[in-house]
Amino acid sequence: MNRNTRIFCLLVLALAALGACSSGPAANESKKAGRPLDRIQGKAQVGDSGGAADAAMNAGGPSVYLKDGDHRYRLYLRTAAEVADGHEYVAEGVYAQKAIDEIGDPDQGKNGYPLPSSCERVVRMAWNNLAFDELDADTTLLGARIKRYPARPVFLVTRIRPATSEESSAAGAEAKKDAAAEGKDVPEVSIAPEKQSALLTEGPTVQTAPLWEPAGGTVRCKVIIGPEGKISELETGVQLCEAVPWPQFRYQPRMQGGHPVSVKTEVEVHFEPRK
Repeated sequence: MNRNTRIFCLLVLALAALGACSSGPAANESKKAGRPLDRIQGKAQVGDSGGAADAAMNAGGPSVYLKDGDHRYRLYLRTAAEVADGHEYVAEGVYAQKAIDEIGDPDQGKNGYPLPSSCERVVRMAWNNLAFDELDADTTLLGARIKRYPARPVFLVTRIRPATSEESSAAGAEAKKDAAAEGKDVPEVSIAPEKQSALLTEGPTVQTAPLWEPAGGTVRCKVIIGPEGKISELETGVQLCEAVPWPQFRYQPRMQGGHPVSVKTEVEVHFEPRK
């Protein structure tokens, strides 16, 4: 009886050890699956659908964007939601390009960007338990959208709600501060890029090329610099220019008649090839 008891205890311990070993990878996968949701807040811009494919990105409804600072996110909604143009909203979900960049691409874009497998993983991050045909359709739509405009943010919405009065007030105060800094009647002058670059105090003019353009290159981006020295507007549709983190750029304010002015110029940015 004692011998049988000892054998039984040994078997129990062995099974427990095996269970602990096998739970390691599963726990890691669970941790990966629990990626924190991205969060954006901004004013909604609602427009007509750009066709069947575009409508499918918003559950059959009109095109919906959220303007959050310098970013204009295209919302990709799994289920229809009432969104009023010009109203402030908070959306939670997955910023598609950011998630794809985190996944990475061992081929450095040589087999196309984005990879279908990356798009599928991003869709799964935002929406669980999709049927196979739904998953395939959403993956195809997301891939086509990002392939055409890789630098224009796509946001897969998990939840969206109107911003609270406190959230709207905080955003409004920041917007008023920026508007006051810009000034309403500030004159605008055109300055040659070479002269304006001498006033640059900070800004990543050399960057690593993005996954979707691994060869990199040099671009000249048309911008407007506000009187306080920050980029206030990007006047180009060049995708590499849209990938530049313009909020990080700062210039010494340019003066005219003793007062700061807005500057229309070009900024040269070099993207080093990915290795």
